[in-house]
Amino acid sequence: MSLISVFKSLYPAIAGPLKPDDEFTSPHQRELITYKKLNDDKSPFSVIAHRGASYYAPENTMAAFELAHEMNADMIELDVLLSSDQVPVVLHDPHLKRTTNGNGNAQDFTTKELKKLDAGTWFSSEFRDEKIPTLQEVLEWASGKIALNIEIKPEAVTVDAINGIEAKTVQLVKEAEMEKHVVFSSFDYRAVGRIKKRNPEMITALLYNKKISENKNLVWLANHYNADGMNLNWSEVYPERLKQLREHNIPVWVYTVNEPELMKHLINRGISGIFSDRPDLLRHVAGKEK
Repeated sequence: MSLISVFKSLYPAIAGPLKPDDEFTSPHQRELITYKKLNDDKSPFSVIAHRGASYYAPENTMAAFELAHEMNADMIELDVLLSSDQVPVVLHDPHLKRTTNGNGNAQDFTTKELKKLDAGTWFSSEFRDEKIPTLQEVLEWASGKIALNIEIKPEAVTVDAINGIEAKTVQLVKEAEMEKHVVFSSFDYRAVGRIKKRNPEMITALLYNKKISENKNLVWLANHYNADGMNLNWSEVYPERLKQLREHNIPVWVYTVNEPELMKHLINRGISGIFSDRPDLLRHVAGKEK
């Protein structure tokens, strides 16, 4: 069965109850909010480089980010965890083994210790000694250059709603003057709700988490956590869901798509953007080549 056949065979789930973890603000008057692009592209569709141009370079490294920028991506998606000394670092897995020559949980290491690791050789010897970047380093590089989707990993979210990873990442974004060029997202809805509650000017998106949502209606979820957008797996973009979100001016960004046939199908459905490891291919399919 082709990917398109699988996509078309899926149908919306029935809404159910959700028990909130935090008390959030009431739903804001939502207009169709999108981040401000830095490449003067007026198209409503966005090419989002998933962990950078991670098909061609080691994910979540400066090499992958720089290549995504060279490929004229509209935005780079990256993942953030905390080091043991409470510094936001750009890394997807809580464990170091898959993408570095280290071993153990990243949050048990200081930033200095993490910086000693090789985060590139696992991908190719061409990227030997590529380092784990801090979020601050990426923001300083990206400022005035390209927008970012900062995904806060659930492993880094704690009960500390005041001084946790949410506050630390927001502060770094403000220091880099990137407020209009960043979308915050997370599978842990508390992180999204906390950011929007204390920083209503920030742009946020829920990464749909079926387990904690208990099949709650996506519009209800976006309103409850005061999110501006919704990030969905391509297999979760049911027709009725897409219709409901569009009616409420909630942009839908879809991950992770690397096949041109599926890219084209989703673009024709009117989604707001696609996360892809291959931003160059996505730009070609979307007809956005310069």
